[in-house]
Amino acid sequence: MIEILDNLDVLYQPHLDLTTIGMGGVALGAPAVGVQRRSIIEAQSSLIARYRGGTDLDSEYYAADGRRLTLDEVIDDAARSDGFLYRADKVTYKVRAGAVVGFAIYGPHLSHFAHLASYEEFLAAFGTPDRAREDETYGDLMGYDTYYWGAQKHVRWDAWDDRVSLINLGAFEGNTALDR
Repeated sequence: MIEILDNLDVLYQPHLDLTTIGMGGVALGAPAVGVQRRSIIEAQSSLIARYRGGTDLDSEYYAADGRRLTLDEVIDDAARSDGFLYRADKVTYKVRAGAVVGFAIYGPHLSHFAHLASYEEFLAAFGTPDRAREDETYGDLMGYDTYYWGAQKHVRWDAWDDRVSLINLGAFEGNTALDR
């Protein structure tokens, strides 16, 4: 298994066999209960009816009946069913039916791609995407969302900061030709 975080160059590939990669020692398709619990700082699952949190606020989770949920309860539910498991080092596991079906990488890991100083350099390094979508807000170009279906990969280019700001792999919307 290729450990993505130790081999970030593998993310340049427009075609990637997702059965050969893992993140944090967890392979795609593996049971989500195998994600190291001590590394998880936040989770999202259908058990949550209301959430409170943010910068400098501890996360609070509430069930539909108003009962406050512990982080462990939310992690357990997400790992057994559907949801997301967030690590402090800015990586996320997407979970469906108790299996890890996607990885998201953001934050400091992406400094690996900091030498790319323009969208043109980004395209030269990552290749021509199968689909690219401009993201505009109030007429300003915010970035490009590029999709590489041969790798089930989405790479976000931030046009304001001229940098890669997100890479996700696996079962995320848009990552296959079927999601058009």
